[in-house]
Amino acid sequence: MFDLTLTFDNGPEPDVTPRVLDILRERNIKTTFFVIGQKLADPERRRLAARARDEGHWIGNHTFTHSLPLGQQEDPRTAEREIGRTQELIGELAHDKRWFRPFGGGGNLDTRLLKPSVVSYLTRNRYSCVLWNAIPRDWDDPDGWVARALTQCRTQAWTLMVLHDLPTGAMDHLEDFLDRADKAGARFHQDFPPDCVPIREGRIVQPVDAYISNIQESATS
Repeated sequence: MFDLTLTFDNGPEPDVTPRVLDILRERNIKTTFFVIGQKLADPERRRLAARARDEGHWIGNHTFTHSLPLGQQEDPRTAEREIGRTQELIGELAHDKRWFRPFGGGGNLDTRLLKPSVVSYLTRNRYSCVLWNAIPRDWDDPDGWVARALTQCRTQAWTLMVLHDLPTGAMDHLEDFLDRADKAGARFHQDFPPDCVPIREGRIVQPVDAYISNIQESATS
């Protein structure tokens, strides 16, 4: 038996997200979709985010460009440009706790995630920062991630897994993963393990120093 929270990053994608939503609905599993702000500017993709919200999923913020980890950006306006713009596009689809997930540059949990000005922005604007403890790397192993994901689930009491609703072919195996996880005794949750949410509604509730870079921001950016 193990507890499992699924999350989907980097969408919405018209060729993938609808099927993911269908599969989740068939199994009555609620998740969170951490969306890319640039994609929500497209009406079709925003309709998919709205559908996810209407079906009981939470919509989270996963930066505007997903181009460079925030802790590596020298621009002092990074937070407004990457987080604020995305939150404006999410609009009324947002969860009350304002879920935000930083870009890890390949799933890394290190100082690439944040920087002091971003942490200040998150606390000042009452965001909740959601990390993870399982990365099966479905984006670069679209056919082999399921076994790795199941192994990760079995090594800890509560897994917060990052998957991606992207057109890589990985989500062709989502049903197989869910069936195998169910047979292994998975208890599905929508909420997150407390130790994966170091900032909750603007309050730092878990240590964050390991995720904050000391980058020198450029005053002329």
